Amino acid sequence: MPAPAGPGTLDWLRERGMGASILVAAISSAFGVVLLTATGYIAELLRASAFLEESETLAIVISILSVLLIGVAVYVAAIVTSNTFATVIAGRTRRIALLRLIGASARSQRTEVARQGLVVGAIGALLGLVGGTALSAGGVALAQALLEPDGVRYDLVHGALLIPAAVVTLTTWAGAWVGSRGVLTVTPLQALGGSVEESRDQIAARTRRNAGAIVLFVAGGALLAAGILLGLLTPLGVVVAFVGGILSFSGLALGATLVMPPVLRLVGRLFGPSATARLAAENALRNPERSSRMAIGVVIGVTLVTMFAVALESVKAVIAASAGGALDPEFAAIIDTFSAVMMGLVAVSAVIAGVGLVNLLTIGIVQRRRELGLLRALGVSTGQVRLMVLLEAAHITIAAVATGLVLGTAYGWAGAQSLLGSVAMPPAWQAPTFVAPAIPWAPVAIIVVATAVLTLVAAVVPTRLATRVAPVEALAE
Repeated sequence: MPAPAGPGTLDWLRERGMGASILVAAISSAFGVVLLTATGYIAELLRASAFLEESETLAIVISILSVLLIGVAVYVAAIVTSNTFATVIAGRTRRIALLRLIGASARSQRTEVARQGLVVGAIGALLGLVGGTALSAGGVALAQALLEPDGVRYDLVHGALLIPAAVVTLTTWAGAWVGSRGVLTVTPLQALGGSVEESRDQIAARTRRNAGAIVLFVAGGALLAAGILLGLLTPLGVVVAFVGGILSFSGLALGATLVMPPVLRLVGRLFGPSATARLAAENALRNPERSSRMAIGVVIGVTLVTMFAVALESVKAVIAASAGGALDPEFAAIIDTFSAVMMGLVAVSAVIAGVGLVNLLTIGIVQRRRELGLLRALGVSTGQVRLMVLLEAAHITIAAVATGLVLGTAYGWAGAQSLLGSVAMPPAWQAPTFVAPAIPWAPVAIIVVATAVLTLVAAVVPTRLATRVAPVEALAE
């Protein structure tokens, strides 16, 4: 990979991974603009209705939901950006070490990476602001034509639209700063090497970080269980469960290098004992940090979509149990409609995670050109190299989806149970109620199919890169 240009130029934007980071920032910014416009327009429609008091309350609820969804998208984008820059730093090891050798400090190098993150975030946020405003204008024009509301006028351009752009810019900068922490560990002696990733033994030796991740996960799990039990007495149990969910997932994200390798090892057994399959499985395990970075974004996306689907399905189950029978068909239809809308919105975060997987897999292949060249020099065919890269992508996506489905089911059910477990519903008025997780199989099937498509898409560019360079040329780099 060519070394980025100096601080005074923007040539580094052509470096592998920067374009995808700009795309992630643009999607997040555009999503925020569209949501703010949609909720603002809906609020104007409600204010023009005859039920002003109830409409104001509903408008506030919709606005809060919009802010939460924007926060989720920005959170996923920040993780994807952080993982991207961490992978890019691993590929810049030799350059950073050479600069350290001639007197540059690690902090100055890290500041340069953070500056690049700020520029990437600003470009992506600006593109998203323009694109999101254009989409919003089309959506509002269509709504006006279809609904023909009386006395409803909405200004598309206003200062609040700058908020998502500013937040995305700052979180991209923060993600680059967090992802560049590997700069601090680069030594001048590594100028003789290339891309450096921590081994399994080095990761196991990070006792403080690993212990913190375990503590967060266990404490979060305990609070999640406490929230479910408290939910049998009061709906406030959902607050405790929510805190438990945040803590436990934060522990999982922090300790991803502990959790994902065992899952990857189990998935690896599904692909048989062939040399190509075993090599792909070992590649996924040999660098657990790189594999975990690729997987965690997909885990978040799948967890969010599954969580909302299971939560709303479990809501129907809890209400039906409290009512003493089947759920009212009209009410069930309303929940199903709301569920479809919510999963469609949350799916934006899953798209961001998918972009991150494609980006990280591509960067990883670029940084392993010498390794792949050596395999081809030893007699591994082009087809076998392509199959190996495809199987690596399959390992990561299947492991991520399995983990996300389990977490999403647990979080979604816990949210519904802790919120409505103590609420009595007519006509039976039974409370407290405790039900098993209700799994909506159609959304789960869609997630699995989407994962298969994502695996194929994610492997297209890397497999082309893996076989494009001649073995002698790759070994000479």
